[in-house]
Amino acid sequence: MSKAETAGIVVVGASLAGLRGAEALRRNGYAGRVTIVGDEPYRPYDRPPLSKHVLSGELASNATALPERVALDAQWRLGHGAIALDRDARTIRLADGAVLAYERLLIATGAQARPWPPASGGGLAGIFTLRGRDDAARLRTALAEGPARVLIVGAGLIGCEVASCCRGLGLPVTLVDPNSTPLARSLGTWVGGVIADCLREAGVTFQAGAQVLRFAGDASGRVVRAHLADGSAMEADLVIVALGATRATDWLSGAGLMADASGVTCDGACRVLGADGTPCSDIYAAGDVARWPNALYGGRLMSVEHWGNAVGQAAHAARNMLAGPEDQQVYHHLPAFWSSQFGINIKAVGLSEGADAVAIVQGSRASRRFLAVYGRAGRSIAAVSFDQARWLPAYAEAITAGQAFPPIRDASDQGGFHAMSPGFPPPRAASTPIEARHG
Repeated sequence: MSKAETAGIVVVGASLAGLRGAEALRRNGYAGRVTIVGDEPYRPYDRPPLSKHVLSGELASNATALPERVALDAQWRLGHGAIALDRDARTIRLADGAVLAYERLLIATGAQARPWPPASGGGLAGIFTLRGRDDAARLRTALAEGPARVLIVGAGLIGCEVASCCRGLGLPVTLVDPNSTPLARSLGTWVGGVIADCLREAGVTFQAGAQVLRFAGDASGRVVRAHLADGSAMEADLVIVALGATRATDWLSGAGLMADASGVTCDGACRVLGADGTPCSDIYAAGDVARWPNALYGGRLMSVEHWGNAVGQAAHAARNMLAGPEDQQVYHHLPAFWSSQFGINIKAVGLSEGADAVAIVQGSRASRRFLAVYGRAGRSIAAVSFDQARWLPAYAEAITAGQAFPPIRDASDQGGFHAMSPGFPPPRAASTPIEARHG
């Protein structure tokens, strides 16, 4: 047999995207060798329960395994992640020294929690991040010990969900964020203000407009204090850093691909681009690690850290991996996410980045049961519901179709409405890709 016949397809990343991509290969008739590489020792597991059910103690971290929907007949290489890619030799080197040959490659390495810098106290005991199964298990153990002062840095999706969980456990919580409301960059301050009210009513101390500069520890090397940019300090026995994520691309350094901490750049068909911008016919990417031009938003580069995208993009990439060069189909995706916090079920569709208006079209902000639509230049681009999701699918269709803002009027249960400014914070330093994440 030739090398290509024996090498088969390698999936780097034992993630949701990696698993669903491998399953799609089998469903599409691929009968060759499939190898799945993962740096963790576990088969793919579900991440959303980690910040909710695992931290609360309702679910053990080892009870989050994802179901395998087809007979994969795959070779699993777990516990030793990929550390290098040689495109000329078509090989991948693993952390244990093994070298795997591939015919085609699917990159699904996802992302990793953004750590606190060691130089400003990140190495102290008692400071946690939350991304993987082991993170959740360690943090659950620490929370069960009943810390007297929990500090959460970052009021994005994860920060708010963890704050909700901690209050459910009866723990005192302080949540700090440089913006004036939680979820300000993804929902704007007008809608984010609803979450701020929920935080305070639940007993969370929300310190808006605050920026932590460094952490200090005691003689044993355990965190005891956070120092803020305004010169103040606050005591803390346990710190959770929830500052988003960076893409797992270090292993691609020197491989001649368009890959950095913001992700692996692909074309519309999920083919990874070489450093010269040319699509690689044998390398695809899917899930959190991939950034691609989304035609629904004018072809802007974006990466999407949501469950539905990992599933849909992985299936699409697998389909294209098995298709000929003349049959590479473009991937279309409307971002969507959901969250449960402080007794509210939040669901959103679309990308609110760049919105110049928002309107409550169902319910009311005061009742905390509403559906809000975001518009940009007269078009609907996103919608979010707070315990009011009945009309959300209709708005998802309207957003996909590029309908006017707001697209649905005179519905039977719709009152009058008027547009407001979303109140987004000033943009961060300019960057090419958009990160469509709510965390």
